[in-house]
Amino acid sequence: MSEAAQDLRIAEEDRLRAEVYDLLAALLSDPPTQERLRAIGKLVGDNTPFGTAVDTMSKVARATTSSAVEREFTDLFIGIGRGELLPFASYYLTGFLNEKPLALLRKDMADLQIARAPNVYEPEDNVASLMEMMAGLIDGRFGAPASIEKQKEFFNRHIAPWAGHFFSDLEQARGSVFYLPVGTLGRIFIDIEREAFRLGGL
Repeated sequence: MSEAAQDLRIAEEDRLRAEVYDLLAALLSDPPTQERLRAIGKLVGDNTPFGTAVDTMSKVARATTSSAVEREFTDLFIGIGRGELLPFASYYLTGFLNEKPLALLRKDMADLQIARAPNVYEPEDNVASLMEMMAGLIDGRFGAPASIEKQKEFFNRHIAPWAGHFFSDLEQARGSVFYLPVGTLGRIFIDIEREAFRLGGL
């Protein structure tokens, strides 16, 4: 099935949700290129908290360079030994890497037929991978688009318990400049998703 045909299978609001998850996944897996920064710099928000976060991220993207953001990314997530933040579910939920949350995620990935990308070496419970998985469940890149109940189950099990805390930490991290509004965007988006699933409004 062509991508165009696949896109017709999901509602517009779901396509937009998947795009936000994909944007967060891209920004948290690798520092953005100059081309991506230019694209982000063209984004326009609205007067909602989410839209304001988009506008702020867009403004910062226009004022920075890919080399500056690469240094920031390294300081935040890689560092010498470790970065300022450890963006893994296991760490946030247990204080250690490669713990029970990762084992539960791997089981659910197998059940959902989600395969680990061959070029990814970090544990699968890192925030970028989880954002990408959620996007894939919404838009059907792992097969048919997942039902709202399946999306809710995955979100509540693997994202809701910790991702908001991570994004808040990203906002407040000493090294965050470009990633400060990324953290704001992520925190607000996770709150929107949590409330929509709770109310059954998706």
